[in-house]
Amino acid sequence: MFIQAIDVEKSYNRSKIVKGINLAIKQNEILAIIGPNGAGKSTMIEILIGLKDADAGTINYWVDAYKEKIGVQLQIAPFFVGLNAFENLKLFVSFYKCKLTDEQVNKVLKMCGLYNSRKTDASKLSGGQQKRLAISIALIHNPQLIFLDEPTAALDPRARQEIHELIRELHRQGKTVVFTSHDMDEVGKLATRIIMIEQGKILVQGKPDQLCKEYNVCSLEELYLLLTKGGHTHVSNNF
Repeated sequence: MFIQAIDVEKSYNRSKIVKGINLAIKQNEILAIIGPNGAGKSTMIEILIGLKDADAGTINYWVDAYKEKIGVQLQIAPFFVGLNAFENLKLFVSFYKCKLTDEQVNKVLKMCGLYNSRKTDASKLSGGQQKRLAISIALIHNPQLIFLDEPTAALDPRARQEIHELIRELHRQGKTVVFTSHDMDEVGKLATRIIMIEQGKILVQGKPDQLCKEYNVCSLEELYLLLTKGGHTHVSNNF
């Protein structure tokens, strides 16, 4: 187990955004965190990766220096305009204070499908390529746990498929991937486990097929519509 959150709470301006959440992130899984806009997903992830402190509760990590073992891709691509894809990765290598040869940097670019575009200015890459560059930056220090925030948002079908295959490849390499998405078809194709959040609380968590069977629905989209309209609430504390 990488991370375990117990009774975590967070408030802003007297409004409670995260309400007693219990969850675990396990080794070698693809975990999708889903829910409506404003559900508390982003805040919970920021707490999990150490960007924000919880007001209450406990978070246990598998190692003390966990931040060195986590890679994060945000929706806003963190590349530097004026530098090409290869130069951007080299710059982030220096930020992480890790030592990588040019060959190792190129290996990351190849894995993310950017090797042939490595000399292209980052600002001139396509939307899908910029997403993959952001993921490359998240991977450059060889993290064990990777957080991807809506990695396929606003991408065309081909670019989405390329990101999907990259996530599967990371999973095949033994890495754990946590991602957020509003595309239930995407979640169904990729996730080995889901956590659904609404109004700062976990509605349900578990394996997609088992949850659909439990609630007698045919798809994750049906499950999402059923649970987020307040018809049912089932909070699982199984880590």
